[in-house]
Amino acid sequence: MTRPLTIGQVARAAGVNVETVRYYQRVGLVTEPPKPASGFRIYSSETIDRINFIKRAQQLGFNLKEISELLDLGEGRCADVRTRAEEKRAHIDSQIADLQRLRETLDSLIRACSTEHGAAQCPIVETLSGSDA
Repeated sequence: MTRPLTIGQVARAAGVNVETVRYYQRVGLVTEPPKPASGFRIYSSETIDRINFIKRAQQLGFNLKEISELLDLGEGRCADVRTRAEEKRAHIDSQIADLQRLRETLDSLIRACSTEHGAAQCPIVETLSGSDA
């Protein structure tokens, strides 16, 4: 049997603050236990496990809506969860490609800036201003 926990104990054990736990409750990611007539709401250690799941999924790039969908799918729906993970990976690959193009553009601007020491206007500022055309 698990030891009953207060919201503060849950938050500390999960490495989040109390407001994060409350927010997860408001958006439906964590169940809010009933409040007794006197005293504090009592949480189980499963709440800590759920918050840890949420945090790990966020580290993998899933947003809270996607995490909610993963939690709704639950155990035994591995093919569906895999599809969601593949979609997330494809999105991340697209973001990486976009970032690589941005890096190449910045590299080009930096090279232009370092080779045009006597230029009246900085090539980077000209490009950002749209006056390089």
